[in-house]
Amino acid sequence: MSRPSTWPLPPESFRYVVPRSLAAELARHPLSAGLYPKAMGYYCAAKGHQMVRETHDDYLMIYCLSGRGRFSVGGEMRLMGEGDLLIVPAGLAHRYSADSADPWSIYWIHFDGGDAADFCAHTALAQHPEGYLFHHLGVHAQLIADFEAMMETRHSVQDLVTHIYAASQTRQILSHIALLKPASVLLNRRESIELEPVHALMRSHLHETLNLELLAAAANLSKYHFIKRYRDLTGTTPINRFIQLKMERACHLLDTTDKEIKEVAFAVGYDDAYYFSRLFRKQLGLSPSQYRLSRT
Repeated sequence: MSRPSTWPLPPESFRYVVPRSLAAELARHPLSAGLYPKAMGYYCAAKGHQMVRETHDDYLMIYCLSGRGRFSVGGEMRLMGEGDLLIVPAGLAHRYSADSADPWSIYWIHFDGGDAADFCAHTALAQHPEGYLFHHLGVHAQLIADFEAMMETRHSVQDLVTHIYAASQTRQILSHIALLKPASVLLNRRESIELEPVHALMRSHLHETLNLELLAAAANLSKYHFIKRYRDLTGTTPINRFIQLKMERACHLLDTTDKEIKEVAFAVGYDDAYYFSRLFRKQLGLSPSQYRLSRT
């Protein structure tokens, strides 16, 4: 596998390399052999991050959430910034680094498999003469959620079932990019800039509270114009959407953990478990306890 960076991780960052024995199982298993991850991570405000690879034997994907960086694949350096996505196929020497003044925050995945080339082609990203794929997608909240779901794999180091799920998420991410690519070209740029940073801000603060002023600032609009334009584009209010995202996260915790209701409430930003339960019932039509029982 191509060697991931070993530089000291900044706060809120992580890297995970799939154990070799488990990667070998993924390469053989019929549900994952076509496309599977070999390493993954998230680097936050990655000052000093840089890498040079003369040999590269798997695929690399980098999705930039904020900040800036530079990369080169067999040619001159190119800039990479917020919302840009890069895929470097196997066999291409490359180098990249975070900007010193405004270092990037990125998700990254090393992946491989017999279907990797076909999935990359399916994204319809522009392939440059040097062989890499690069496009400005924008910062999309649902794509971030796809990456986050995949990154949960790192908590189950020896579990094949979880890693087969991660292989499925690799397919999900590349398939999702194929949908976003034409959308990023066809949609009015102003609209995409309004909504996606707002949704990304919401998802990064699910354990907290957010007010309309902060959300409107993310869209570079006044509070009044933000509420009106958001409703026109989505059919709901920004605060209601934020609550929906919190309840989606709560459902995930109820499905996958043994946390008590009050712990789930706290994890999505509510100190009052009774208030959380009322909101949950309003959104889903049943209480958190009833929801958990209905899933068993």
